[in-house]
Amino acid sequence: MRTHRWTLWLLLILFFIALPQVTYVTEAKQQTEVADQEQELQVDRTLLSLTEEREVKVSFSIPDHLELDDFVWAFGGKPLEDWKSWDGESRDFSGDSFITFTKEPTIDRKTNDVHATLHFSLPFGTDDLSPRTIRVRYPELMGEYDLAVTHPSSGFSLSQSMSLKVYDEFLTYEEIKPAIDEVLQDAPEDRYLEYQSLGKSVEGRDLHFVVLAKDEEAVHRYLNETLPTALEQPERLLETLEDGTLEDYQVPIWFNNIHPDEVEGIDAQMEVFRTLALEDQVTFHTEDEDGHRKEVTFDVEDALNHVIFLFHFTHNPDGRVANTRENANGFDLNRDNAYQTQPETIQVNEHIGKWTPLSFIDLHGYVEGFLIEPATPPHNPNFEYDLLVDSMIGQAHAMGRAGIGSSTLDSYFIPLLDWENGWDDMSPAYTAMFAMLHGAIAHTVEVPTLSQDSYRAMVGLSYGAIDYVLTNKDALFQHQLELFARGVRGEDHRSVDEWFVNQEGDVIGRQRGAHDSFFPEYYVLPIGAAQKNELEAKRMVEYFLRNGIQVEQTTSPVAVNGVTYEQGTYVIPMAQAKRGFVNAMLYSGADLSDWTAMYDSVVVNFPALRGFDVVEVRQKDAFKGEAEPVQEVEWTSLAVHGKNSYYVVANSNNEAIQLVNQLLKAGKPVYVAAKSHRTVQEGDFIVRSRDLQAPLKNTHVDATPLHNKSSVHVKRLSQPKVAVVGSAQTRYVIEQLGFPIVSTDEADVIVDDLGNFNRKEASGKMYVGIGGRSLQAIEEANVLKGFATGSTALNHEGLLEAVMENSRYTAGYEKEEALYVTTGSWIAELPDKATILATVADRDDFLISGWWPEHEKARGQVIAASIEMNETDYVLFANDLTFRAHPQHSYRLLANSLFAAKESCTAPLLRMRPFEVTQSDTKGEKQLGGCSTKPKKLKPLVPVSD
Repeated sequence: MRTHRWTLWLLLILFFIALPQVTYVTEAKQQTEVADQEQELQVDRTLLSLTEEREVKVSFSIPDHLELDDFVWAFGGKPLEDWKSWDGESRDFSGDSFITFTKEPTIDRKTNDVHATLHFSLPFGTDDLSPRTIRVRYPELMGEYDLAVTHPSSGFSLSQSMSLKVYDEFLTYEEIKPAIDEVLQDAPEDRYLEYQSLGKSVEGRDLHFVVLAKDEEAVHRYLNETLPTALEQPERLLETLEDGTLEDYQVPIWFNNIHPDEVEGIDAQMEVFRTLALEDQVTFHTEDEDGHRKEVTFDVEDALNHVIFLFHFTHNPDGRVANTRENANGFDLNRDNAYQTQPETIQVNEHIGKWTPLSFIDLHGYVEGFLIEPATPPHNPNFEYDLLVDSMIGQAHAMGRAGIGSSTLDSYFIPLLDWENGWDDMSPAYTAMFAMLHGAIAHTVEVPTLSQDSYRAMVGLSYGAIDYVLTNKDALFQHQLELFARGVRGEDHRSVDEWFVNQEGDVIGRQRGAHDSFFPEYYVLPIGAAQKNELEAKRMVEYFLRNGIQVEQTTSPVAVNGVTYEQGTYVIPMAQAKRGFVNAMLYSGADLSDWTAMYDSVVVNFPALRGFDVVEVRQKDAFKGEAEPVQEVEWTSLAVHGKNSYYVVANSNNEAIQLVNQLLKAGKPVYVAAKSHRTVQEGDFIVRSRDLQAPLKNTHVDATPLHNKSSVHVKRLSQPKVAVVGSAQTRYVIEQLGFPIVSTDEADVIVDDLGNFNRKEASGKMYVGIGGRSLQAIEEANVLKGFATGSTALNHEGLLEAVMENSRYTAGYEKEEALYVTTGSWIAELPDKATILATVADRDDFLISGWWPEHEKARGQVIAASIEMNETDYVLFANDLTFRAHPQHSYRLLANSLFAAKESCTAPLLRMRPFEVTQSDTKGEKQLGGCSTKPKKLKPLVPVSD
């Protein structure tokens, strides 16, 4: 009995000792079950879209002891009800949740299986995210998210990674290169694929570019045989094309995207590239001329026998990252193709010139309707339009029909055929128009919505463009060769005239004036004393060489029409294939003021806006045998002689401004001539020779030794601090010139070209107002009694002749200059104490070129003035100084104004002594801005110490 009792006690003791371990094993088993099931949330799709509603079927199993009602559903760590939809009125995410249950969670207790259906509706209430208020916000929703189902008290949790994109195929910039690499890795060995980076963006990102061809030999043959022959001997190729002996040749099709927030242009390219690189056939749907849907298939290997495919995925990588139209400097690159101020356009356009594609497709969005160029008139007269237009219309129809066949879009339109004006191709600033100057049939394509459907339309239209080239290759190439032949022959063919019309539709043709040809025989860029800005002239030569234009340089002095051009003069022979490109950049332009609408600015005119001399020569063979081709520009460095204490740096180009700012930043003394005296002109800079030694190694300025120093009256400069309350382009220009940019509180000068005038901020400073918006802001603020502006419209533009008045602000300019207005404005009235700086020439023909209806109202009006009132200096320009960084000849008007804000008093150079800036007046000696006005006995020149 006792033994049995002890046995029971022993069993009880053992049971209680083992119980925690049993509980632990059970909990461990449950945790193991939980762990085993963490990756077992089953969904029927993991890809979600902001532009297509999606339902997601979800299933999972739960342990017996857990209740379904205790589970919490979350997406990206947030409860489903917290995913608010967009409220258009408040412009924020404050609407109802866009994630709901179509089928509430249910459980089968026999199996413990749970089933539910989630509905992801359109967060913005629309499948079109193109409206600007939405387009800047939708990236906030994109990303990788975990769909999670959690039992909080037990810790039981299941999840599945989901991807939320604007549409299924969307790639971030960081995903583009891996996607390219994947295709390169998987592509068949018998296809030639080459990745290149065309260069770097402002922020250092690669410009991704891929060549897809039959083989490497096809690429080599095109670039080194076919294309050089086409440009130099086009008639030879025309003969072989016509007699059928030109058989095995390929032509390039270039696909492009320049506005990365018009997102389909990148992703559609990737789809087309992937298909052409990996598949044997391409099948797409299109419509015939009667609107009947049909299927088209082409063989990829056969296509590669005829075409080299070029994919430039995005012209603006930084914009893809930031979801902006502009690059990191704030520039719309689709307005920079002609100007080429930004690194992206400089690098890309060099390759457009290198490849000279037959077909160029620039993929854009968004307009109302499905738009495919060619454009409305007025057309740029430098196009051989009659050789381009039929092919462009044909390809546009092929693209439009394929875009419709591949999507739910039901129509497209061609501006040339459907609009009167307002979508013109006068300016070569747009990428497609720029490509047309290289002989391409080129199109800007605008899909109507930012959506999955527009993506499908863009893929389809790309295949339609390819199929059109494959079907019509010989005829298209023949037209391109004829275009080149006109240039080589120097032929101004009259068949082009019918395409150049006025607003009334009357044919006006190319405007030849008294000449037989619209084109000169040569453009001459003088050097030396005959050139007012050799720096910009040489930069223009570099521009042409970079863009594939032939430039020559004289090997000895050449006399033409009574003018002798010295050895080394640059000459551009116009008997070359791309003479239209040259003329588009150098000719004066046209007065288009009779048109009722223009899409954007049209003035290019590099000589006027960059400020160098160019001469038209119309004497045939004037330089034949007298000049040799140029491969690169030779720059000469200025030798500074130590025996000369001071040098005069002429205020004649923008590098002089950069040099002065470089010296001022380093604490070196710099003076500015207050009066003209012999070889020193008012506004020239005077610096110590020893301070020039290092900077001049890489600086191209006009500098000469200073003599008769005691007769030169100067002001000492201090570097002004500048606040920019205007555009990104103005900020960019000021930074390029080397001025420090600060806040308005710290500034000596405030610069504004948008009309952001603030009376309090400007008080006690200098305010530099640029353009009509800033002038109107001054007028509306009523800070200048008697001040009034005039304007036709703020989108009117013109290059005009102006008369410059002698002043510190206009130093370095001639009596008559061409000034550029982009806001159709002038100064109508001025206060009594105002100083006029420039006026519009008082003659009928003051407008050189542009689109400025009613511009005659500006005749003889003031265009720039300075006013001192209420402790604020106002320097006001109706003309634009910084527009898209193109009017670089006007930069020095801005720089002169900025320097004037920090100039000292005037004195002979020998009397200048370094003083600390103070407003005190001690012992009769007024110290201001670093010089003394108290008479001093002249002493031999001693270089001012640091």
